[in-house]
Amino acid sequence: MDYNILVINPGAGSTRIAVYKNSEPILEENIRHNADELKQFPKIIDQYQWRKEKVINFLKDKNFELKKLNAVVGRGGPFKPLTSGTYLVNEKLIKDIKNGNYQSEHPSLLGVMIAKEIADGIGVNAYFVDPVSVDEFWELSRFSGLKEINRKALSHALNVRMVAKRAAKEMKKPYEECNFVIVHLGTGITVAAHLKGKQVDSSNANEDGPFSPQRTGSLPTIPLVEMCFSGKYTESEIKKKLLREGGLLSYLGTDDIKEVEKRIGHGDKYAELIYNALIYQVAKEVGAYAVVLKGEIDAIIITGGIAHSEKFVDKLKSWIAFLCPKFFVFPGEGEMESLALGVLRVLTGEERVKEYK
Repeated sequence: MDYNILVINPGAGSTRIAVYKNSEPILEENIRHNADELKQFPKIIDQYQWRKEKVINFLKDKNFELKKLNAVVGRGGPFKPLTSGTYLVNEKLIKDIKNGNYQSEHPSLLGVMIAKEIADGIGVNAYFVDPVSVDEFWELSRFSGLKEINRKALSHALNVRMVAKRAAKEMKKPYEECNFVIVHLGTGITVAAHLKGKQVDSSNANEDGPFSPQRTGSLPTIPLVEMCFSGKYTESEIKKKLLREGGLLSYLGTDDIKEVEKRIGHGDKYAELIYNALIYQVAKEVGAYAVVLKGEIDAIIITGGIAHSEKFVDKLKSWIAFLCPKFFVFPGEGEMESLALGVLRVLTGEERVKEYK
């Protein structure tokens, strides 16, 4: 039997949409959202209707009938800590999102909401797979330095787990026997340590680690506290600065790495400085996660949208090559395929679906 699966993946700067027939995409689109478009929404949750219409309009433009779908899957967001796997989107999850019962704000929260509404309208199930909140941290990873605050296991788990398994396959070694440092270079940047098939520690693109195209990463704490209590900003304005107006966008007014490289090519020395600072911060984070594995690293894996830039990857390698001679570079994000395959395994009976509780 053939299964048609609608895949919806809202990210910080885009909404990716695809229809898969079994394991192959038959329709695909990556709708980019520039910073000016997103500024009209005070909170990410406010983007729901706008992003849903993008999905519906895409299918209409392609003359694809919703009734042909067997399932809908949305990218899983920063929900409560969950084990890896494929889950049904249920009313409990939708209620938790609407009530703010999640770990942080991210557009991926909208994926399951859109999936659920479309699926309910045609009488099929909605799913999510390996959400951002997959938690395999060991105990040491949770300490922040302040008793009242724990570090959260929030990362690009969906793509990172897929490329880890892909690298292990190319090495002809079981994933459960491999140690990897994995760098996800997207609108948000995370670096993770995978120890024998478990992601035992990872940076959190919303709260720590290197800055990225839109996010600040780690900040000096005292100046941040002073900024918060200056009276110039509301809480929501501060969070917006940290998550949507930081990083490259803060320094250069753009979150597009191609645009930054273009400016450098035209002799913009400040753009070059910020570009190199970003690479430097990512490299330092790789070093930290090499320590998590005590230097016993089978390979360093580089993935995400920025990995399409050979210049960026080569400069990053120049800082970290001494840590491990083996590199894998998987440009882009295999999240769409991972979402479709996760649902397909459930539809074919290969894997049991999990329940969000």
